[in-house]
Amino acid sequence: MKVIIPLAGIGSRLRPHTYSQPKALLQVAGKPILGHILDRLLRVGLQDFVFVIGDSGYQIESYISANYPQIKRVFVAQDSLNEAAHAIWTVKEHIEKEREILIIPGDAIFSLKPEDVLQVKHSVAGIQKVDNPCLFNIAELDDERKFIDKVVVKPKIPMSNLALIGIYKISDVPLLLKAVEHLVSKALITDGEYYMTDALKFMVKEGAKVGIAEANYWYDCGKKDSLLAANAVLLNRPEFLSTQSEKYQSCILIPPVSIGENCEIENSIIGPDVAIGNNTKLKDVIIKNSIIGAYSELENAVLDSSLIGDDVVLSMPHINLNLGDHTEMK
Repeated sequence: MKVIIPLAGIGSRLRPHTYSQPKALLQVAGKPILGHILDRLLRVGLQDFVFVIGDSGYQIESYISANYPQIKRVFVAQDSLNEAAHAIWTVKEHIEKEREILIIPGDAIFSLKPEDVLQVKHSVAGIQKVDNPCLFNIAELDDERKFIDKVVVKPKIPMSNLALIGIYKISDVPLLLKAVEHLVSKALITDGEYYMTDALKFMVKEGAKVGIAEANYWYDCGKKDSLLAANAVLLNRPEFLSTQSEKYQSCILIPPVSIGENCEIENSIIGPDVAIGNNTKLKDVIIKNSIIGAYSELENAVLDSSLIGDDVVLSMPHINLNLGDHTEMK
């Protein structure tokens, strides 16, 4: 099965970090977001990918070529930032002969198991129950609660709390392309974008059976808070629960903590829920619930819920920060 991964978004809500790199390459729990996604897909045997890239796509290409040389891959440039449905339209020549495809957003961390989606014969949409359905695109189910009966974009009076999370297995590719062509040819735009939810709505009206697969968690890593929340969830794995106290004897490490290669840490308290990039130096700091980039130097700082980019020099008292790459503060 061919996997389509849209990656053309500019990540404006994560400025200044996305000025220097694509959102999908931001580090979470010691690895880029895209790396976590690809590792999960490779574990279930998926090897054929189409990456839809934007202006900084060369960084995506370099990362994948260096870290996943074994996969079959095609990179397609999206000439406008018009969400996933337009991304599908952009790659139509690469999927029109496919029997089934899998669509996975390249900037999300989720618990949904790919195998739970792949084993189903009909189309499937990933969903998650949410507290405030008015903020999401919502799926309403049929009487048997097996298939999607209706799709509503950010309903004012929601009839369901099942939010669509952007993960789709499509078992009728010609119908999907017909739906996307209908949107593009008639310029049926929602909030200035061509959304997959509108294409899904068209498919359901045409009689397509679209089931659901529920995720326990889903983080759209387009904002600082959701990126840190995803980091905390991914760190809650056995390999991050060791204290590594023998290596950093002058420090207190409160797991879960991810520490990159060639790091130097002195007289510090690190954790919980902290990920530190490679070749970073920390001295006399207290850090929790934060992501620290590679090749950075932090001294005399107290950080909580902070996102620090690569190559940052920081020496200052307690503050809540959101620093981009190549920044120096004293």
